[in-house]
Amino acid sequence: MISIVVPCYNEQESLPLFYQELEKVRKELVNADIEYIFVNDGSKDKTIEVLRELNNADPKRIKYVSFSRNFGKEAGLYAGLEHATGDYVAVMDADLQDPPEMLHAMLEELRSGDYDCIGTRRVSRDGEPPIRSFFARQFYRIINRISDTEIVDGARDYRLMTRQMVDAILSLKEYNRFSKGIFSWVGFDTKYLEYKNQERVAGETSWSFWSLFKYSLDGIIAFSEVPLVIAAFLGFFSFIAAMIALLVIIIRALIFSDSVSGWPSLVCFILALGGLQLFCLGILGKYLGKTYLETKNRPIYIVKEQSLNNEEDKARD
Repeated sequence: MISIVVPCYNEQESLPLFYQELEKVRKELVNADIEYIFVNDGSKDKTIEVLRELNNADPKRIKYVSFSRNFGKEAGLYAGLEHATGDYVAVMDADLQDPPEMLHAMLEELRSGDYDCIGTRRVSRDGEPPIRSFFARQFYRIINRISDTEIVDGARDYRLMTRQMVDAILSLKEYNRFSKGIFSWVGFDTKYLEYKNQERVAGETSWSFWSLFKYSLDGIIAFSEVPLVIAAFLGFFSFIAAMIALLVIIIRALIFSDSVSGWPSLVCFILALGGLQLFCLGILGKYLGKTYLETKNRPIYIVKEQSLNNEEDKARD
């Protein structure tokens, strides 16, 4: 059994097309079947109505979980993994940017026993805005330099995992989640299959440049302490520079009887130091804020509605 976890946010147009394509793949699988776990992440459109219709049409294979509000894709992934019962678990997007036909090759690689996870990575970003592609590459370059956890450039959430790896991921109960890093951090053997970027089949992406930027910052903070080291280094460097400047002023006053001038430059220097201090406080505040959210021990998501198709789910709930 392969569980397909599909986080959904405003995907009413994509879901029927996604289901049709996956059904084609399911019928071609050898000695395997598929169950679908759709997670409605507080969609504003008719996504939940489409999920109800799909569940009524195929209640044996299709399950859905609907949140009380939008908790984010990370919560959707976690909820889907929690409700997955398959021997293997795949994570896919509903927009068909993750090619369903790759499941055949992924399953064969996983069945060989050499790997615990078969992931995918894009080797091109055709159709993506150039500015977004540039910053995405810079993000992977930066995080792999400052973090001990390797995150493959172009890696997608689309992957097929063993039950052992899924259980390891579920054991990490942290509230602030960054799945790309968690998939690598658990440390199971992973092989990546490459493919070219594909466009959405319907609808519009909910990921704006700003949301992706915030998501990348969350990833850096979750898997690196280097920003804190940078803040400490900047503070130390500013102190040394101030001491040198003070020494130069004293020497000029004692030896050359030169009065100190340049009030405009002094004001600029004070403003620069103030900005540097606020920047360092911002870094500290970001880490402190994440710690504060973790100590609240809030649930990662809240379920408003779900379909229960087997006794195992009923016992869990």
